[in-house]
Amino acid sequence: MPCTTHSCDRPLAAIRIRAVAGRPQQGWLIAEGRTIAVALGRGGIRANKREGDGGTPKGIFRPIRVWWRPDRHPRPQTFLPVRAITPADAWCEDPADRRYNRPIRLTQSATGDRLTREDHLYDFIIEIDHNTRPRIAGRGSAVFLHLARDNFGPTAGCVAMTQPAMLRLLRRIGPRTKIMIG
Repeated sequence: MPCTTHSCDRPLAAIRIRAVAGRPQQGWLIAEGRTIAVALGRGGIRANKREGDGGTPKGIFRPIRVWWRPDRHPRPQTFLPVRAITPADAWCEDPADRRYNRPIRLTQSATGDRLTREDHLYDFIIEIDHNTRPRIAGRGSAVFLHLARDNFGPTAGCVAMTQPAMLRLLRRIGPRTKIMIG
């Protein structure tokens, strides 16, 4: 995502994410003529996303906010709202819970996908509006753009990339950027 004199003054209009031919768990993120490798869900890209299927949802989405680990990295530069991840932050993945597919605070009675992971996958998270308006129980939760495993292994349904690629993307993505998957 190289910048020309004025292109870094405004967010990207769109990014495209496509599977690699013959390798549905690997993909390409394309923005302004630049292509970067990404890991996709173990179920590949799916038009009919379901909770737990490992699929990366097909569709057009918008970024909502960036979550980041302030104990590991400085605040990222981005056009998006930024929220620091605390040890109490998690994501509700229970379709029977009224808070399904929303951030929650961990308590003794509330459990979810903890955002403070020991590995570095969630050091930077771009939250997208998959299954948010309306939220439909069982249609998938916690679909993010986040950091990839060292071996680019498949995700549980997210799109994952290297940290340098994530930091470049964060500098260019904004609330109106279309994220086109599929």
